[in-house]
Amino acid sequence: MTPMHTPTDLDVIGIGFGPSNIALAIALEELSGEHGALRSLFIDRQADYRWHGNTLVAQSELQISFLKDLVSLRNPTSPYSFVNYLHQHGRLVDFINLGTFYPCRMEFNDYLRWVAGHFTEQASYGEHVLRVEPQLAGGNVEGLKVISRDANGREVARSTRSVVVSVGGTPRIPAPFAHLKGDARVFHHAQYLERMATQPCVNGAPMRIAIIGGGQSAAEAFIDLNDSYPGVKVDMILRGSSLKPADDSPFVNEVFSPEFTDLVFRQPIADRERIINEYHNTNYSVVDLDLIERIYGIFYRQKVSGLQRHAFRCLRKVEKSEASDAGIAITLRNSASGEVETHVYDAVVLATGYERQMHRELLAPVAEYLDEFEVGRDYRVQADERFKAAVYMQGFCQASHGLSDTLLSVLPVRAEEIAESLYQYAGKRRNALPRAVRPLQALGGLLESVG
Repeated sequence: MTPMHTPTDLDVIGIGFGPSNIALAIALEELSGEHGALRSLFIDRQADYRWHGNTLVAQSELQISFLKDLVSLRNPTSPYSFVNYLHQHGRLVDFINLGTFYPCRMEFNDYLRWVAGHFTEQASYGEHVLRVEPQLAGGNVEGLKVISRDANGREVARSTRSVVVSVGGTPRIPAPFAHLKGDARVFHHAQYLERMATQPCVNGAPMRIAIIGGGQSAAEAFIDLNDSYPGVKVDMILRGSSLKPADDSPFVNEVFSPEFTDLVFRQPIADRERIINEYHNTNYSVVDLDLIERIYGIFYRQKVSGLQRHAFRCLRKVEKSEASDAGIAITLRNSASGEVETHVYDAVVLATGYERQMHRELLAPVAEYLDEFEVGRDYRVQADERFKAAVYMQGFCQASHGLSDTLLSVLPVRAEEIAESLYQYAGKRRNALPRAVRPLQALGGLLESVG
């Protein structure tokens, strides 16, 4: 299919319009008063704005303070703060009365939607970006072409001087379930609400459901199934020996500060890995303590009543899964005893986390110019001297910038750093124009101002 070209070159295209690139849009707007506006566009595959929309169950709460919103860490007076969102919606006093730093995810999703609504002219929804291609001139990559597919199946090509890749993670499907990808009874937690809406338990039918995983998503799915569907029996299946609490104590939480990003980046590669592994239990395969206590209470009341509705199967490794009309048969091996057992379920929820490799697929056509996707402190991908364009990444830099890279914690500061780098790059590009071009460019600007 020949891509349909758009007529205007852009200074920056953001791939994805989640929290990271919304924060960048704000930073670019705020810097435009000092430096002039960059021509920007953000492309998102969703038809309208939703942040993890299929996981917004009633009991789901944000795991970091509302003060770590899109702007407050760098500009607490911004009109795009969460506090101003509450004020504009008449809920500021009510939220204060809640006495919490942690809004529910549903409300934070609404906050993000509200902010995104201020940038509708710079956003294109319902487009799936396919790849980023080089625009060559004299052997150099002078620009980039972003190819996307719109809702009607047409390919659209836009040219830009820089790209910011911020597409988030893709659901991780464990190998024993890979062959069941097309089976509606097996789905990742990222599809939870959409897929649960089609299950027989919605109409009160009894079901037996397995949750694979031992992290926050698994715990939230368990609570929702327990509370929302009385006819559902749940088996929690995890490789570990128990649900483990997330360490969110004050000193440990400093690993999510902007200053810690500097510390991590300055370290040799081996030391970066050591630091990230040391604090792994702040974010991965861990659960909020209050949620653990709720789940423990549910299992304790089962013991009191003598009615075992749910089961907790720890130290289990999934060896294989097989689909039949009777259900999904999962074979488990007990890692402590070596015992093998098989259980049949009506549905399986894979709360198995996310992979972050999509940047490699999108940037494959320009990969030969890039330095193995290594990034500088400003999140710009390092490249050889032929690459005159600029590529930035958000959410793919944990190995170099620390654990906060995939979280909300440093969004405002990171967005400002990338925005300032984009302006520096734009300035260098203008200064690098041939002498014959610069006067014409200046004349064009003068004519525009006179017109």
